[in-house]
Amino acid sequence: MASPGQKVVLITGCSSGIGLRMAVMLAKDEQKRYHVIATMRDLKRKDKLVEAAGDAYGKTLSLAVLDVCSDESVKQCINGIKDRHVDVLINNAGIGLVGPVESIPMEEMKKVFETNVFGVIRMIKEVMPDMKKRKGGHIIVVSSVMGLQGVVFNDVYAASKFAMEGFCESLAVQLLKFNVTLSLIEPGPVHTEFEAKMIQEVKQRECPGADPDTVHYFKNVYLPSSLDIFEVLGQTPDDIARCTKKVIEASRPRFRNLTNPMYTPIVALKYADETGGLSVHAFYHMLFNLGSLMHISMTAMKYLTCGCLRSRTISPN
Repeated sequence: MASPGQKVVLITGCSSGIGLRMAVMLAKDEQKRYHVIATMRDLKRKDKLVEAAGDAYGKTLSLAVLDVCSDESVKQCINGIKDRHVDVLINNAGIGLVGPVESIPMEEMKKVFETNVFGVIRMIKEVMPDMKKRKGGHIIVVSSVMGLQGVVFNDVYAASKFAMEGFCESLAVQLLKFNVTLSLIEPGPVHTEFEAKMIQEVKQRECPGADPDTVHYFKNVYLPSSLDIFEVLGQTPDDIARCTKKVIEASRPRFRNLTNPMYTPIVALKYADETGGLSVHAFYHMLFNLGSLMHISMTAMKYLTCGCLRSRTISPN
């Protein structure tokens, strides 16, 4: 239970990665300003979080079962909180999907949207009425730079993030009238177990339904370039957690928060040309015409910057 003066922060998807680091960082706040309710689908996966939380576990951090894909689970979780009072909701739970679209079963695509889109909406629907009634609250959605700029072979994942960007952009206007803030956190690549496991699985996966040329471009052109970008530009879950904490603490939180300044020019490129052709052709040339050069450039950047690029974040202020 939160102490007087503490903000109640509910975070989804806390068994690993970004959600785990967000939960730990807020729970270990030196001023003890937050009581964190860290949620996950299966509490059998709590060990890493409990270990990382240390003494904060049971004091400023508690655990709860929550499956964002279940109406009943979401309702039970919120009803289990005293007075259903949530000051800050952080929608972090999400799943990825990469590969030639013709080789991906429709059921897998639906799972991505069920978690990344409807899971977030389900959470917001449950906490928003109470926030509006109290005339206060902060809803944070962990989106992605892919919600602003699509990336080849990430068609379905990018579509789910574009959907959330549009949803939040629309909802934010209404919420202002009720003194409820909505913020988007937009990371680029992040080094997590989830990402590493997904890339390894994808490399070994067959691509039924895709022609040989497409499979070649995916496995021999896109994946190596993607790994290079992750290695050089990838941030850590702690980087994203720090950015999120700054957004929570900002006097006037921004709506959009790109966590990696290296992606600002890419987003600017898209909006510099209203026809959309500039960004489409730029990405085409980067992947298909400059693939080998990009690999050399990324390798050079890796050694020249010593990881400085990946540790930089954009301040919400």
